[in-house]
Amino acid sequence: MKIDFHNHFYPTEYLKKLEEWGHRYEFTYDANGLKIVKEKGARFLGITPQMEMAERRIEDMDRYGIDIQVLTLSTPNVYFSTRKRNLYLAQMTNDYFAELVQKYPKRFIGFCSVPLGNPDDAIAELHRAIKDLGMKGVVLGTNIQGTHLHVKEYWPFYEEVHRFRLPIFLHPMVPLHPETMAEWPLVPLIGFVMDTTLTVTKMVYSGLFEKYPDLVLILPHMGGTIPFLYERIDNGYRAFPDVKASLPKLPSEYLKSFYYDTVSFHIPSLMCGYQTFGADHMVLGSDYPHVIGDMSKSVSTIESLRIPEEDKAKIFGENGKKILNL
Repeated sequence: MKIDFHNHFYPTEYLKKLEEWGHRYEFTYDANGLKIVKEKGARFLGITPQMEMAERRIEDMDRYGIDIQVLTLSTPNVYFSTRKRNLYLAQMTNDYFAELVQKYPKRFIGFCSVPLGNPDDAIAELHRAIKDLGMKGVVLGTNIQGTHLHVKEYWPFYEEVHRFRLPIFLHPMVPLHPETMAEWPLVPLIGFVMDTTLTVTKMVYSGLFEKYPDLVLILPHMGGTIPFLYERIDNGYRAFPDVKASLPKLPSEYLKSFYYDTVSFHIPSLMCGYQTFGADHMVLGSDYPHVIGDMSKSVSTIESLRIPEEDKAKIFGENGKKILNL
């Protein structure tokens, strides 16, 4: 079984509201005629047709041997408008995903979105999505209008996620000051992976995972640059007293408990993750149908790794089955 944890799906109504309510965003077209979204002149999203076409998606899944996709709402999630509108976007999206899962129960699993900018609303929508809609996890952006995910005001929400024992999938958000990345499409290429690295390191340093040790985190793009900076993050703990004050053990003790998706497609990078975290903590991701995603390559690069076949099976789907209790 192959389970794709990292892909992009947007309900058509959500895209309409994004354009209507997303006053900070610019909508335009690139040289290939693809509709793109920019913030402060920096491109961060290209809206491909497959992002809102379930049947076309299933055809591609069959073509490349993907059995299940975990559907999540990606950037800019439900954080970009007013409190009332953000809650509406979360409810509308979660309802849509639940209907899609009900229609194709063997092909899709839904993770809910929540308006974490207001934790009370986020907790209420989490309860509804899990209890009434049957969602199997939650997706969070790596920052909420510039605030990273470690801040204490979000901890009551994490307490509820911890109580339900739900997996959290992170997806990068546009980082602060995207105008510095406007000359080329550097937000998705560089900014995304750095924002993941920054928010996850802050979450670990804050003591969040010491407080809630059973939180299950799934990180995109092999954790950003975390595999490369793994020892450096530990060295910060050893060197700086203010880091050590919030943690009783090395940051790597928490980092190695997370799951890392394989949206890299670069075999040496995947092997760095494999040697750092092991096959037991890697899951398949395609980034489909983003313009730099590739469902075919997501499978072929794993198949090309010089690792035992049983480890490939863990990455393709066995770990995902455990996360999702399948």
